[in-house]
Amino acid sequence: MNATSAAVATAVTFVWLGMVLAISFLEAPLKFRAPGVTVPIGLGIGRIVFRALNRVEAVLAIAAITAVATGGSPASVGTPAAVAALLLAVQLLVIRPGLNRRSDRVLAGEALPRSRAHHFYVATELVKVFALLALGINVLTV
Repeated sequence: MNATSAAVATAVTFVWLGMVLAISFLEAPLKFRAPGVTVPIGLGIGRIVFRALNRVEAVLAIAAITAVATGGSPASVGTPAAVAALLLAVQLLVIRPGLNRRSDRVLAGEALPRSRAHHFYVATELVKVFALLALGINVLTV
């Protein structure tokens, strides 16, 4: 892998990883513990925050894939990059639409039981974190 592609891939990967960890695993669960934050308010904030995060993630995924693809990377780098990008696509195209429909219903005042779709989103986030960690480590060791 050439030095420029490795530097870009490293920076993009660790920025992406940091954003996912900070928002998905710190901000998202903590906002519901803040005084005065109701479920509708938390959902409204969460939708805005995750929409912004996902847009930034899409840009970072494109940058990471481009750096990996143009840098002559081995499979140890290409595979976790592809896994992270694929998981993001699954989140955006498969899981998030259902979560958005559900949050629309809650925001409209409907009382709903807890959703399993959220657990799938969290599971994909966890796997994405490990893929990004593997990508970052592998880029640094190539």
